[in-house]
Amino acid sequence: MKLTFTKMQGLGNDFVVLDGIRQSLELTPEQLRFMANRHFGIGCDQILLVEAGTRPDVDFRYRIFNGDGGEVEQCGNGARCFARFVHQQGLTTKREIRVETMRGVIVPRLEEDGSVSVDMGVPVFAPDQIPFISDRNDLLQPLRVADEEWAITAVGMGNPHAVQVVADVDTTPVERLGPLIESHPRFPQRVNAGFMQVLDRHAIRLRVFERGAGETLACGSGACAAVVAGIARGLLDSPVRVETRGGDLSIIWNGQGTPVSMTGPALTVFNGEIEL
Repeated sequence: MKLTFTKMQGLGNDFVVLDGIRQSLELTPEQLRFMANRHFGIGCDQILLVEAGTRPDVDFRYRIFNGDGGEVEQCGNGARCFARFVHQQGLTTKREIRVETMRGVIVPRLEEDGSVSVDMGVPVFAPDQIPFISDRNDLLQPLRVADEEWAITAVGMGNPHAVQVVADVDTTPVERLGPLIESHPRFPQRVNAGFMQVLDRHAIRLRVFERGAGETLACGSGACAAVVAGIARGLLDSPVRVETRGGDLSIIWNGQGTPVSMTGPALTVFNGEIEL
């Protein structure tokens, strides 16, 4: 089977984007892992599948697969690439689209300066909605990791996040702690582990160890979760600049019950074909 694809990236978080509207796709986890492999396949953090919407109030359906072949609910950097892709491929002429995901509808918009903004929806803190096993709804939750007690904020951004504040993201042992938090038994669907360094009330630095992908150069939903956690805890004020290893994102959140807006770049790297 031969597939056409587009390689894209948002702040170094890279994707293989597949058109599931003009070509028929039924991919196995093994085929997804092969495409994501950086030595034997195309190489990417996630694979994005563009499909026709299944309901009348949306323009497209958006599916995300991690490098391990598992399907996940949300990806913010991927959402920006998704919007750029459907526009460049002539699948729509709309600058703002409504996109169906596993956890609801998101609204990406192409801006005049070339960036892409995404309405990422309303964040949730209730443990059972994230999901996170806890008998209380506190913003700060204790989490036992590697015989140490860490204080995290659990946030749902369509996918689960565990955000903790650190003194310096460069010296934090993300490679050691990330996998332990990702697979912690109190997160039954695993979790994205975010490590946030507060620079001032409108700027943070961030590293994220993503579920099924490992540490990436940037994580859009992770940036949203970190800013939401920081504002909710009284550490930050909107808007917030999020500095990742791949570049900067701008996040706006006006508080409980309101959606999060994320703005950043989305670029095409190359187009190609692959034989599966």
